[in-house]
Amino acid sequence: MKTKIKQLLSPIFTRRDFIKSSSAVGGLAVAASSLSLPFKTEASQPVENHKQEKVVWSACTVNCGSRCPLRMHVVDGEIKWVDADNTGNDEYGDHQVRACLRGRSMRRRVYNPDRLKYPMKRIGKRGEGKFKRISWDEAYDEIANNLTRIRKDYGSEAIYLNYGTGTLGGTVTKSWPPGSTLIARLMNLTGGYLNHYGDYSTAQIAAGLNYTYGGFAANNSFSDLENTKLIVQFGNNPAETRMSGGGNIHHLMESKQRSNAKMIMIDPRYNDTAGGREDQWIPIRPGTDAALVAAIAHVMIKEDMVDQAFLDTYCVGYDAKTLPASAPANSDYKSYILGQSEDKTEKTPQWAAPITGIPADVIIKLAREIGSTKPCAIYQGWGLQRTANGEIACRSIAMLSLLTGNVGINGGGTGARESDYNIPFVRFPIPANPVKTAISMFLWTDAIVRGPEMTAKRDGVRGKDKLDMPIKFIWNYAGNCLINQHSDINRTHDILQDDSACEMIVVIDNHMTSSAKYADILLPDLTTSEQADFCMDAKASNMPYFIYADQAIKPQFETRGIYQICSDLAKRLGVEQAFTEGRDQEGWLRHLYQLTRASDPSLPDFETVRKQGIVKRRDPNGHFVAYKAFREDPLNNPLNTPSGKIEIYSERLATIASEWELAEGDVIHPLPIYATTPEGWNDPKRQQFPLQLTGFHYKARCHSTYGNVDIIKEAARQEMWINPMDAEQRGIANGDVIRIFNDRGELHINAKVTPRMMPGVVALGEGAWYAPDGQKVDHGGCINVLTTQRPSPLAKGNPQHTNLVEVQLVNKA
Repeated sequence: MKTKIKQLLSPIFTRRDFIKSSSAVGGLAVAASSLSLPFKTEASQPVENHKQEKVVWSACTVNCGSRCPLRMHVVDGEIKWVDADNTGNDEYGDHQVRACLRGRSMRRRVYNPDRLKYPMKRIGKRGEGKFKRISWDEAYDEIANNLTRIRKDYGSEAIYLNYGTGTLGGTVTKSWPPGSTLIARLMNLTGGYLNHYGDYSTAQIAAGLNYTYGGFAANNSFSDLENTKLIVQFGNNPAETRMSGGGNIHHLMESKQRSNAKMIMIDPRYNDTAGGREDQWIPIRPGTDAALVAAIAHVMIKEDMVDQAFLDTYCVGYDAKTLPASAPANSDYKSYILGQSEDKTEKTPQWAAPITGIPADVIIKLAREIGSTKPCAIYQGWGLQRTANGEIACRSIAMLSLLTGNVGINGGGTGARESDYNIPFVRFPIPANPVKTAISMFLWTDAIVRGPEMTAKRDGVRGKDKLDMPIKFIWNYAGNCLINQHSDINRTHDILQDDSACEMIVVIDNHMTSSAKYADILLPDLTTSEQADFCMDAKASNMPYFIYADQAIKPQFETRGIYQICSDLAKRLGVEQAFTEGRDQEGWLRHLYQLTRASDPSLPDFETVRKQGIVKRRDPNGHFVAYKAFREDPLNNPLNTPSGKIEIYSERLATIASEWELAEGDVIHPLPIYATTPEGWNDPKRQQFPLQLTGFHYKARCHSTYGNVDIIKEAARQEMWINPMDAEQRGIANGDVIRIFNDRGELHINAKVTPRMMPGVVALGEGAWYAPDGQKVDHGGCINVLTTQRPSPLAKGNPQHTNLVEVQLVNKA
């Protein structure tokens, strides 16, 4: 600990040091800079009295669900240190939005050795990271000429905007969703592109609960937990995923303290949200949540604890009374639970125990607690839906809220992830895409190698029956999903290596990420500190806010922002006026804010917002309660489902299940049943690879962002979590270097031997930067060396938490 404190208080490098210690190796600057501190110390103030310090509001816009304001302390054009929000009375509800350690380290991202300095063109093979420096004009010519050629030779369907979440919440700079970015605006003005649907975070839950609730399912805000008596969380971990003052962990703990509600955490890993705050931790095998829910439902039905009146009034398909006429007899949920449906298996706790790894008596006690406590708030994180049966699993968890009638009331919930109240804001206008075809975001590698073979009923192609062309051109803006965040890295590498397949890859980023090394043209982007933008969309429960992130420093080296890049390309492509409409970046910010104020005159004027940096608001209703209007008056406030009700049995899913071509082992079902999966807990493949591997969002990074900040890497090391019993069987001690492997790849990393991991399951934080050694062995701890590219059945999403592996000491054969 003393060592860590000394490092945190180390002298601050100046920009002069940064440039002086730089070397032009592959276009990268080699330098060091210190971590920004959340408070001033003697060591953090190397500013002479005669130099004037200015404070500029900025923001951390990474994909953590927060969106924290940062106050940049700038002297002579250099960020000296980073502070956080200092507004409000700092009492809950008007609290200061204090950035976490990741956001406070923003200086280390701006002045990072990996920072891209100027445009570059690939001179080696993709992935080698060998580039030569070129001018911006040369880069623009390469891009424009290839775009024009590929459109002419293959059509606009051959152009693809890859998934990227490196900068979220921005207005000009936003990278997600790709269809709302400035690149999409440019492409749509010049012929369009192949669109995608879904995302790496929520594909399965968005698709699954859409058939239950209609649309992306909402849940009550965490602030509403002050009204509950029991909190049950399935794999939800805001202490790591949303851990800042702008994140929901603050609202969770403040509200829980007010209600004094009991909290039960269900997760294979004893996560940081549990971390002494929970009343009970129930470890569960990955991919078996639906079996647990079925057994809980069995206890509730047998012991008459279900809210029959709610199910009769608001739901379709719980029992025979509300089953659609098209459904076969005994195809309702109650019949499935009681063993009266096709499988003839009663879903008792004794049936679920060997599947889930949870003793039957624990299941019974849990069922009685949920069934007898009202209001009860059921939440699920997004990790468990990133499994091979994620669509069914997330629908199953929602059943606990439905069986107990907790939907639409204070203190209750829907079983989805927590929701929030937001400040409406007019965003950058995006013209309609002339290309109507879309693929699942997870299948872009397939669209490169077998595009014309991909169909609607086998691969989820939307807008037409099949693709006509493979992907030939990829835009990758602020995204590390070309390699690092996409499954089966070795297969992905082989696909991208073939530049006769995908002929052009353009990467726009701040740093030489793992994905940037696969670019043909690499463009250096501005950081948030080097430009102005409105930043919003924080998951801030009942205290939403937005930030005016002003330009704190001038652009470093030859970097340019996404607006300038797209405007310059628009000129070459003949659509400059249509793209810019005569405005520069600040002009657009003023215009969009003027439109926003027109619909909400209570907002302060532009100059006031720029000066104060942050605008906060309270939810006028106190708390967000999902589907409250539907609960109060279902006839006049129907859901966006075919029946207007909550659909436990989905006729749409029944149709899809009968018509789609599914791979062996894939299941789509009209009910939220339990289904086994390939590489699940009972796969015969476990004889060769006996451990289930799951991933988790690690506090050292936001996905892969901040993955190259040295002091954070040292403070929170990348390790594989393993239970002491599994470690002892393999002769592994805490800290040992181990090899984790399966038939897709291998990585070497240190072991974290801990009882916080259930036996039979190992866990690895996602987002670590891929660092191969030339022998296809990764030494960075990137989980996607081991994950599969087999998509989930319905959403065709990523099942990156459904994997089987073996673990050995590195020195063992």
